[in-house]
Amino acid sequence: MTDNLKKEATARMAKSIDSLKQELSKLRTGRAHASLLDHVMVSYYGNEMPLNQVASVGIADARTLLVTPWERNMVGPIEKAILKSDLGLNPASAGTTIRVPLPPLTEERRRDMVKIVRHEGEGAKVAIRNIRRDANNQLKTLLKDKKITEDAERQTQDEVQKLTDRHIQDVDKLLAAKEAELMEI
Repeated sequence: MTDNLKKEATARMAKSIDSLKQELSKLRTGRAHASLLDHVMVSYYGNEMPLNQVASVGIADARTLLVTPWERNMVGPIEKAILKSDLGLNPASAGTTIRVPLPPLTEERRRDMVKIVRHEGEGAKVAIRNIRRDANNQLKTLLKDKKITEDAERQTQDEVQKLTDRHIQDVDKLLAAKEAELMEI
């Protein structure tokens, strides 16, 4: 019974870390990578579609993304979608392709992005701690219903705490790596 509880808590904590990784990948570091535009939504015949479903996104050079729409008439809507995104990018169409240059990051912008990274990390830590709280509440309920012993409850609480500590260390490692990546020139 407690094994299922630990497995569920571990899976939920891992999902929190995956979510953090996804959020951190959206923050640009001055280098071009195709996943930068993954969350951009494009109006496609009245429906909102992810950019990677209406065009191919490639890398032209270290600071330029190359977006090639699969339909010629999608150049305009894709440009508008990139402009409206929160990335602060200015696309330029060149016939049937769109070049998206990434401006160099200023020191001030880098510091702002580090603050954003820390905020995202704190959100992930709070989510992990909430998962720990939920697991401990389930343990208390099991104890109250006399489905487990006090010793089993205490032991499982210790194991859940160790899981929590390990996942929070993983978050700290991710944050340190992203901060270092942002601050390198």
